[in-house]
Amino acid sequence: MEIRLRRDLRLVVRCLPLVLVPLLLVASTFPGQYRVPWSYWLLAMLASVLFVAGDRWPLAVSVALAALAVPMFRTHAWGLSGLVPFLGAVALVDVVMRTHRNRRVALAAVCWAAAVLLGRWGSHEASLWGAATVVEAGTYMGVPLLLGLYLRGQRDLAATLRLRAADAETRRAETELRTRAAERSAMARELHDLIAHHMASIVLRVGIARHVVAEQDPRVDAVLDDVRDTAADALADIRRLLAALRDPELGEVALVDAAAVRAEISAAVRRVEVAGFTVEADIAPDLGGLDAIGRLTLLRLVQESLTNVMKHAAPATSVQVGVLRRSEGVAVHVRSGTGVSGTNPAGHGIIGMRERVELAGGTFAVGATRQGWEVLAWLPGVETPAGAGAAR
Repeated sequence: MEIRLRRDLRLVVRCLPLVLVPLLLVASTFPGQYRVPWSYWLLAMLASVLFVAGDRWPLAVSVALAALAVPMFRTHAWGLSGLVPFLGAVALVDVVMRTHRNRRVALAAVCWAAAVLLGRWGSHEASLWGAATVVEAGTYMGVPLLLGLYLRGQRDLAATLRLRAADAETRRAETELRTRAAERSAMARELHDLIAHHMASIVLRVGIARHVVAEQDPRVDAVLDDVRDTAADALADIRRLLAALRDPELGEVALVDAAAVRAEISAAVRRVEVAGFTVEADIAPDLGGLDAIGRLTLLRLVQESLTNVMKHAAPATSVQVGVLRRSEGVAVHVRSGTGVSGTNPAGHGIIGMRERVELAGGTFAVGATRQGWEVLAWLPGVETPAGAGAAR
């Protein structure tokens, strides 16, 4: 809104000569010899129309107005109409204010000074005409130059202050985001340590109770199964809440749809290939069997690993990516060639990957080997009741 307002205001200022110049000419026209010639009217109106185009072509318009100022200076015009040629001085101010190229400023200044000299030459008394004209030219050129330099300095200062304000706002927002992320991570750890542990213990003890109590009433079995299922659902909800605390910008598809997870992993591989790396990818066609937290952890794990490859590996490094079903879960293996440098095993990205995997109940390892830098992880599949597993 502010930018549009400034643009509209600049357009209004540009169009002012179209209104002011005719008023000056009319106010300077009197009956008899005290009138503005039609040739002066034509030159003045042409100058006002050209001035409007100065917003797009400031240097060309400045040179053109300087050329038109010469015949207007040499024409006998009366009263306020004599101000019209000084549109060239205003155009010079505009050129100096809007450009840092000294050649353009020098060209515009020389053209305007030449216009003043040629237009005002011989207009003074014989004994003083030369010196007076030179002083006039210097004054008419020096004042616009100084004013243009001043306005340019103010414009640059305002731009610098806007950039500093935007940078300060960005830093403030980043600090706020980091603070919120730290708070959410602390809440996630507390929730995991205090509640998830006890819920997992309830599920385990109910399962043990079903095997310890022999030949119990079927109704007891139903109650124990209901308690176990309720606790398992609550544990899954807690893990989902933990994931939301760790990553508040989760996509709903990534949390629910296993096919979308595979598509996102393939997209991450393609981004690495576009960056110039040679990627050998082996991604299992079916990544089912993971719960929502496991699927999300798998996706973030692969994305972060490949991001580290693009950040730290040398160009054209070969990369192997494996996402396969292993031991009732999914194994992840990302290896980049020996061109890796600067990867920090204690960096925030790797720490975040380790925390995610541990939260999902899996294992995680990362480090340099003879073959290159490797990331190894395993995520457990969804636990199923014994009866369901036997039937399968």
